[in-house]
Amino acid sequence: MPEDGGLYVPDGNADLRRWILYTNEKTTFSSIAGALTSACINDEYSPIICETIATRAFPFEPAIKKLDENLYALELFHGPTGSHRDFGVSYLTSCLETILQMENKKAIFVDVTTGEHGAILTEQLRDKKNLRSVLLYPKGRVSGISESDFIWNGGNVYPVEIDGDENQCHEIVREIFGDRKLVEKYNLTVANTSNIGRLLPQAFFYTFAFSRLKDKVYGDIYYALPPGNYSNLVAGLYSWRLSLPVSGFIVPATQALTADPLGQAEIVDAVVPYEERRFADPADPSNLERLEDFFADYSEMMKSFVYTAKVTEEAAEAAAKELYKKYGLYADRSTARAYAAYLSQQELSDEEGGATVLVMRDHPAYSADFIKHVIGESIEIPQFVKKIKTPVPLDKPLVSDKAGVQKIIESISF
Repeated sequence: MPEDGGLYVPDGNADLRRWILYTNEKTTFSSIAGALTSACINDEYSPIICETIATRAFPFEPAIKKLDENLYALELFHGPTGSHRDFGVSYLTSCLETILQMENKKAIFVDVTTGEHGAILTEQLRDKKNLRSVLLYPKGRVSGISESDFIWNGGNVYPVEIDGDENQCHEIVREIFGDRKLVEKYNLTVANTSNIGRLLPQAFFYTFAFSRLKDKVYGDIYYALPPGNYSNLVAGLYSWRLSLPVSGFIVPATQALTADPLGQAEIVDAVVPYEERRFADPADPSNLERLEDFFADYSEMMKSFVYTAKVTEEAAEAAAKELYKKYGLYADRSTARAYAAYLSQQELSDEEGGATVLVMRDHPAYSADFIKHVIGESIEIPQFVKKIKTPVPLDKPLVSDKAGVQKIIESISF
């Protein structure tokens, strides 16, 4: 986290159009990641190091499937835990491990989790020599991790059960990162998208999709995606700054990202000066300010580049039913909302051989209850989803404040 309380953003642009147009269906995701990594940090690390980072990070890759002439699905749930976050966390840990090894340094993650994020980070920290993690769980919510990964059993993760709810966990992490001396002494960081190294690899998704579509789609390419914490949208915009051919992004409207009276995308908080806002939240990130920064740099272009659509719960459920009936796809609520937004803007990509890519972030089994409610069918739950939802008892006392977490950080420091 920057000392001034803001967030890091990429500086400048890189013209990778010639390289991107050279990619095809045989170009692996790790090769794409290695080339884009080199473009982003080529003044600091050699292409060989960048390729090493990407190769270690991505023994898995997304999948893209054709649904009809104008619609494709980009599946981001083919990592070890079936979450799109597998890609960002795997890349971040690979990148940090490589850099820390070269610089003979160590680092410690301090993150809040209720299960999934902790399981993903634990998976990627196995066998790492220069990284450890302190994971804060609300009382009674520890799940999805193996005892063999605990630091006291030789692993790299120290799970901490906080005597309070998720808000209490967030507040403790804010206090920790508000203590600059503590952060610098133990080289503390986060593994969520407040960390630019966790966010940037999500830009690789769009170049990968383009490599699979460039010889099939001859018109405009749009992406319909859930808003989430805006990380995938911001990453898509960053990919455009790397010269990726893309015509726009279709997103369900939120309270913060909505449409003005003319139907053009706008950010509500943009009227509040930066200096009057609270510090960026290291515990519970929103990439809205990164999105706002992008709007400020490209204000006129954004009016015809980001398309927001109001989506009701009824429309989302209807969209989920349509995805199943037409394409046999099980969709969670966020994917259904993105598809409903696409339907409201369908004319954009239906013209002159264009296409829209529907971004599906997580394995549908994570939303089995929603699918059962909407579709009326039960879906098979993979073992990795069952594991993430399995409670794990900790034979450790509850921790209630920053001082208690700080003692743990000090006890596991390298």
